[in-house]
Amino acid sequence: MKNSKKENLAKTPISYKDAGVDVEAGYKAVDLIKKKVRATFDENVLGDIGAFGGLYSIAGFNMKNPVLVSGTDGVGTKLRLAFLQNKHDTVGIDLVAMSVNDVVCQGARPLFFLDYFACGKLLPESMAEVVGGIADGCRESGCALLGGETAEMPGFYENGEYDLAGFCVGIADRDKLITGKNIVAGDVLIGLRSSGVHSNGFSLVRKVVTEEELKGELGRELLTPTKIYVKSVLALNDEFDIKGVSHITGGGFIENIPRILPNEDLCVKIDLTNYEVPKLFKLLAERTNLDTRGLYNTFNMGTGMVLCVDKKDADKLIKRANELGEEAYYLGEIKKKEDTCLGECRIGFKE
Repeated sequence: MKNSKKENLAKTPISYKDAGVDVEAGYKAVDLIKKKVRATFDENVLGDIGAFGGLYSIAGFNMKNPVLVSGTDGVGTKLRLAFLQNKHDTVGIDLVAMSVNDVVCQGARPLFFLDYFACGKLLPESMAEVVGGIADGCRESGCALLGGETAEMPGFYENGEYDLAGFCVGIADRDKLITGKNIVAGDVLIGLRSSGVHSNGFSLVRKVVTEEELKGELGRELLTPTKIYVKSVLALNDEFDIKGVSHITGGGFIENIPRILPNEDLCVKIDLTNYEVPKLFKLLAERTNLDTRGLYNTFNMGTGMVLCVDKKDADKLIKRANELGEEAYYLGEIKKKEDTCLGECRIGFKE
């Protein structure tokens, strides 16, 4: 009898859909995103959506010694806010921003972007919102959404939840790369205002902000997408000798700014009296009860990008950055290493 039952079960068809993967939903999702994805294409994109590999020509770039510059990242637990608010059209911008802002730190122009979307059950409309945001971010940064991957993984992710990852490839002339190697004591740091918390620190945010608040006005403010600085930084780099650029992400000022320093003899002195910390970060400071170093080692505190230039160029660069739509301000300076830099962190604050 047992053998007979096994034989009967084996004859019952079990489809991929029975296992939780709906390929038809995948086809629908692709149809929903085609128009937005194609809108990111430029003359260098070869082929169309659906090929196994994306093709991008660099033959037309007039560079003596072209170098490809790449960056990859995700959105992190900020995605929880998208789930709570059922709002999925901004986290795709975050995904693009986290990579293209890294790439432009080396003075590279982003060329193309690829994304990875993983979920438990594919909801075509939600996925189309996410990819629509990715396409918006690509257009804002001037790169093509060259391809991507959608993975439906039942039992691995909860229904209604997803994860995102992506990467960008840019190009720069090797002789014009921003490397930090020419930074010296006396150079000045210029800050560019952030649009909010961006995409780092949300594990702590979610610990000190209630779920009810995350669903309301505060949550909507926290969901503001990461600012994309690509066009402004590239324009400024064409006009000024920018020696170093730091994207303020995980680890805040303390981890990211010293990364542009060329040697161990230099440190950074940040002047916190010269710009106003946004109200949102003041709220987070109250909720977390962190000291200055703790806050600036976790959040961007209102500054999303930091540029290092010769002191003689600082005022002109600030003026030009403001003309380009940024809110720019003097942030600090490069100094010879001092005891006040607290050991290996190599960064001090004036409050």
